[in-house]
Amino acid sequence: MTTVKVLIDSIQKVKEFSSIIARWNVECELVDGPRILDAKSIMGIFSLNLSKPLELRIHSDNANLVESIRKFIV
Repeated sequence: MTTVKVLIDSIQKVKEFSSIIARWNVECELVDGPRILDAKSIMGIFSLNLSKPLELRIHSDNANLVESIRKFIV
C-alpha cells in the first residue's frame, strides 16, 4: 500500500483527479480525519474539506499510478 498527501482544491482539479484515478483498477481511498471514502467517487470528493491536503491510500505499489497523479501530491 502507498500513502501520499494530495491537494485537490478546485472543481477542475477534482474532475481531473477523479478521471485519472478512475482509469486504474486499484482500490484508492481519501482520508479526511475520521472520514474515509472511495477516491473514485466524484460526489464523495466534493463532500470533503478540499481546502487542505487529504491522505490518499492506494492499495497497490504501482509507481505509474503515483506518477499519473504527481501534480496533486504535496
